[in-house]
Amino acid sequence: MFAVSGGSVFERRRFAATAVLVRHPKGDLLVDAGFGAGVAEHVAMLPRIERAPYERTRTAREQLDAADYDFTRLLGVVPTHVHWDHVSGIDSLDVPIWMNREEVGYGADDSHGTVFRAVSAGKEVRHYEMTDGPYLGFSASWDVHGDGSVVIAHAGGHTPGSVVVFVTLPSGERFGFIGDLTWQCDGITGRKQRPWFLRRVTDVDPALVRAGLDRCIALQGVVHLVPAHDVSAHDRIPILPATGLSTGASSAEADR
Repeated sequence: MFAVSGGSVFERRRFAATAVLVRHPKGDLLVDAGFGAGVAEHVAMLPRIERAPYERTRTAREQLDAADYDFTRLLGVVPTHVHWDHVSGIDSLDVPIWMNREEVGYGADDSHGTVFRAVSAGKEVRHYEMTDGPYLGFSASWDVHGDGSVVIAHAGGHTPGSVVVFVTLPSGERFGFIGDLTWQCDGITGRKQRPWFLRRVTDVDPALVRAGLDRCIALQGVVHLVPAHDVSAHDRIPILPATGLSTGASSAEADR
């Protein structure tokens, strides 16, 4: 009932806090960062009404270490937006944070940026601009590597600078990491927003979120849409192997 309008009060859902590694010959990126080593401290920074129960498994850093990952390949973290459950894991990653200026301003000033300000202190923030025009219905975008494999599109609405990260694999298969345009796949398949109260609490512009969600709904069948908090939405993405990670991607590849 908290995930989508009309959801059942009797149905229990587990939400995910995710990080996805996108590998590319020109350098790798993490889309969001999941929970960090200091998640308990981060939860304590939130207003009491936002402190949901959580379970900590391995952080993105711990998974990368277990895979013997070469951190010289990691260009940085691209948060879909700066809410705490997308940036907590930055606390143990010594890499740049890639953000557009709208989201940098929101993270610096808004009360929902408290955890972001804590985990980003002392880290490099790299600004990017949406200079590559419309992309898949979104009005502005940036083609990160210049080959169409990783394209960041401005969505807005949930936060001023929130984005969708589109990834095209060498096979032609496409993924869209849509952040919190909806929390669960039900929002896409059922064409439903969050409940009214949660739209008011969590979205800076609910109408713009609706517009972004409608754009994503129109992409069903063309793009695998991945809400950040839906566990099942990540089933098509390989889990990062514990050892022996290959870095010989021919274009973009994704692991979680």
